[in-house]
Amino acid sequence: MTNTLDIAQNKSNSLYWKCQFFGWGLVSLFWFYIALFRDGFELSDAIINYIFDVAICIAITHAYRTIAVKRKWNQLNIKDLIWKLIPALLILSIMFMIIMNIKTSIYIYLADRQNDSIKELFVWNPFFVWNPVLITGLRHMSIWLLAYHLYHFYQREVQSTKMNAQLSLIAKQAQFDNLSAQLNPHFLFNSLNSIKSLIIENPKTARRAVDLLSDILRSSLYETQDSTVSLEEEMELVKDYVELEKLRFEERLKVNLEVDECLNHIRILPLSIQLLVENALKHGIDKQLDGGTLELSIKKEGDKAVIKVVNPGTLNIEGDNRIGLNNLKNRLQLKYKGAAQFEINQIENESVLAKLTIPIIE
Repeated sequence: MTNTLDIAQNKSNSLYWKCQFFGWGLVSLFWFYIALFRDGFELSDAIINYIFDVAICIAITHAYRTIAVKRKWNQLNIKDLIWKLIPALLILSIMFMIIMNIKTSIYIYLADRQNDSIKELFVWNPFFVWNPVLITGLRHMSIWLLAYHLYHFYQREVQSTKMNAQLSLIAKQAQFDNLSAQLNPHFLFNSLNSIKSLIIENPKTARRAVDLLSDILRSSLYETQDSTVSLEEEMELVKDYVELEKLRFEERLKVNLEVDECLNHIRILPLSIQLLVENALKHGIDKQLDGGTLELSIKKEGDKAVIKVVNPGTLNIEGDNRIGLNNLKNRLQLKYKGAAQFEINQIENESVLAKLTIPIIE
C-alpha cells in the first residue's frame, strides 16, 4: 500500500514539474520575442533573460506550492480556499513585480544601457514601469493559481469517486457478511427455536418475535444499499435486535440505553452499532452463566459522536468476530478517511469496552 502511494506521489510530482517548465517556458517565449524584436536585445541577452524569466516564475509559484502543501490548502473547500487565495495572489504578484524589475534594473546597469530617458522613467515616473509588471503578475499568477487548484479539485473528485465505489462494494459484501457472520445460522437457529416454543406458550409474543426477525433480516439485506443511515434508524434496528435476543436470554439479559436525542438525525454507517451490540451479546453476555448487563451510550463530544458498548466478559477477537470488526474498520476508513476511530479493549471489572468515535454528519 505504501509503495502504491509513493508511486502515485512520484507521478504527481513529475507531472507538476513538467507543467511548470512547459507552462512558464511557453509564457516566457512571448517575453523573449518582446525583448528580442521590440526592445532590441542581443540574441544572447534575450536567451539569458528568457532563462531568468522561467526560473523566477517557477521559483515564485513553487514557493506558494510548498506553503499550500504544508498547510493543506489543497484539502480546503472553495469558500475557505478563496480567503487564502486573495492575499496569496496579491503577494505573488507583488513578488513578481519586484523581482522582475530588479532583474531589469540589473540588466540595464550591467549592459550600460541606462540612458537618460530610461533613468528618468525609473526615478521620476516608476508607475509606468511597475504598474504594467504588477498587472502582468496578477494576470499570470491568477491563471497559475486557478490551474493549480482546479487540478487538485479534479484529483479530489476522482479520489472521492473511487472511494465511494469501493465503499459501495464493501457495503454490498456486508449484506452477505451480516447473514453469515452477524445473523449467522447459529443465531437464526436459536431465534427460530425460541419462536417455536412461544407459539404454544404465548402466541402473541411469538407473532412479535416473527415480526422482529423479519425486520432485522430486511434491514440487514436492504439498508446496506445506502452508504449511511440516520442514527434513529440504526437504533430502531438495534432495539429490535435486542428485543429478539431477550426472548432467548430471558432474565439473563439486561440493557441500559443512553442516547442523546440531539444526535438522532446524524448519519452513520448502517449496521455499525448493531454489529457492536451483537458482538457484545454473542462473545460477552452469552458466555456468562448468569448473563449480564449490556450498556450502550451515544453522546456528543464537540463535533464528534461517541458510541460506547460495554459488556461483561473477556476480550477475545477471533473467527467471525474478527471478520466483522475488520469489516467495520475498513468501512470507517473509506467513509471518514481517518476522521473516525474504533477501539475495543478490556477494562476493569472484567468488562469489555467497544468505542466508536465518528464525525457528526447531518
